[in-house]
Amino acid sequence: MKSFKIAFVLLFTILISCKDASNSISELETIHSDLKQQFAPDKRVEIFDIKFNNLNKQVVLKGETTTKKAFDLLIENLEKKNISFKNEVRILPDSAVGNKKYALGNNSVINIRSNPRHSAELGTQGLLGMELKVLDKKGSWYRVQTPDNYISWVDGGGIERMTALELQTWNQKNKLIYTENFGFVYEEKDSKSTRVSDISFGGILAIKKDHGSFYEAEYPDGRVGYIKKTEAVLYNSWLKNNPSNADFIETSAKTMLGVPYLWGGTSPKGNDCSGFTKTVYLMNGFVIPRDASQQVHAGKVVDKELKFEGLEKGDLMFFGTPAKNGKKMRVTHVGIWLGNGKGEFIHSASNVHLSSVNENEKHYDKFNTNRYLGSRRYLGVKDDKIIDLRESLVVKP
Repeated sequence: MKSFKIAFVLLFTILISCKDASNSISELETIHSDLKQQFAPDKRVEIFDIKFNNLNKQVVLKGETTTKKAFDLLIENLEKKNISFKNEVRILPDSAVGNKKYALGNNSVINIRSNPRHSAELGTQGLLGMELKVLDKKGSWYRVQTPDNYISWVDGGGIERMTALELQTWNQKNKLIYTENFGFVYEEKDSKSTRVSDISFGGILAIKKDHGSFYEAEYPDGRVGYIKKTEAVLYNSWLKNNPSNADFIETSAKTMLGVPYLWGGTSPKGNDCSGFTKTVYLMNGFVIPRDASQQVHAGKVVDKELKFEGLEKGDLMFFGTPAKNGKKMRVTHVGIWLGNGKGEFIHSASNVHLSSVNENEKHYDKFNTNRYLGSRRYLGVKDDKIIDLRESLVVKP
């Protein structure tokens, strides 16, 4: 009888302990959810993925995050509640990438994917010389964050990793930017010589020497090649002299007429709808959010009545499904308003082409006109989500 009572007490104690641990985990998951909503609501630009497990009456924290502030608040809650825990959470970047926490794009276009494998979905692209933050490593793949804060994976062959000091040294060099949609870099001061690589708009290289009709340029990995001076300009001069106005938005956009649609593409070689608007604005000296569903939250709201009134050339137009029956608005497409007395806009769908909201025009786009959600103005608007390259470095070590 005595042994039965002892067994019963032990069982009751275990059940209470399990219940307490279960309640603690449930409570922590609620706190985690609240912190994630506050500090990392968009997993494309911030990571806060933490799991809680019960092991021997102790809460074990596993996962990864890029926001230390949110994690510190989580730990503070644990300590306030006197919850015993074991911390196995990785705060990125960590020892997996060592001291080389930065990188530069080393190919004309680098493919950045949703997962660390070539068969994974193309999330976005980077350009030659684009500065990246390196957050994690798996095999030959690196999780990187682009200047617009987009987080995805890139094959190590497409980047040149650097320490903070190496990046600082690179940033102090004079640079050029390639301004044609696409072209080549040559081994000699002769366009008939062997090609070092291709190059597309926005490619940035360091200048070694001016050779009259060619620039001698250096790649992030130390390779050297020659670029026609008619196809590139000094980076600082490009920023200073770039008109960045509505007419130049139109001119830039029309240089890509006919470029094929490419899911995840953000270059003149191929782009999706938001990759197209992003590239056009880059041509005008701005880094803007990556996806249409992110771009709709930047800039200034215009045309609230959805009548295509009050729009100015260069405004971004958004399309998709409006909020209805308790469901949130879903933005699935974006284009650039041109107007031109024809209700014109330019966008990437199948390819880059002109469309119109005016049913009397031959390129009337009934489908998109009927799913118009509103527009946002970027030009002349101060917004932390719209980076003016004249005013800030893209990556600061």
